[in-house]
Amino acid sequence: MPEKPIKIRLLQILLVLIFSLPMAGAAQTKSFIQKYRPLADSLSQEYGIPSAIILGVAIVESSSGTSKNCRLLNNYFGIEGKNELKKIGKKSRYKQYEDATASFIHFCKLLAKKKYYKNLKGNMHYKLWTAAMSKHGYSEQPAVWQQRINGVIRTNKLSTTP
Repeated sequence: MPEKPIKIRLLQILLVLIFSLPMAGAAQTKSFIQKYRPLADSLSQEYGIPSAIILGVAIVESSSGTSKNCRLLNNYFGIEGKNELKKIGKKSRYKQYEDATASFIHFCKLLAKKKYYKNLKGNMHYKLWTAAMSKHGYSEQPAVWQQRINGVIRTNKLSTTP
C-alpha cells in the first residue's frame, strides 16, 4: 500500500518540474535581454543592424547565455574559429572570445562583411535580416533557424517593426 502514495508524490514532483522548466527558461531569457539589450542597442546604432537580430540570434545560439560554448568560450553566436580548449583537454570548433562584448562585436563585423549588408544596413525589419542570413548560409538548417529567430524576436517583443 505505501507504494501508491510514493508513486503519486513522484508524479507530482515530475509534473512540477516539467511545468516549471518553460518558466525558468523564460526568466533566463528575460534576464539575458535585460543584461545585453544596452550592448545590442549600441551596436545597432553603430552597424545599422537591428538590435532584435543581435539579441534574437544570441538568445537562440547561446540558449540565453547558458550553452556550453557560451559558458566556456564566450561565444554567443555559434561562430566557428580558434579557441584555447586544447589546453584543458577539450575540443571545440567554435571561436573563443575574451568576453561577451567581443563576441557581440565580432558578430556585427561578420554581418557587415556580407553582400546583403549594404542593402539592409539601417533597415530595422528583422524578417528581412533573418531571410537574408538564412539564404546566405548563416545556419546549417536555414528554414528552422529562421523560424526560431523570428519566433524568439516575436515572443520577447524585441522589435518594434512587424
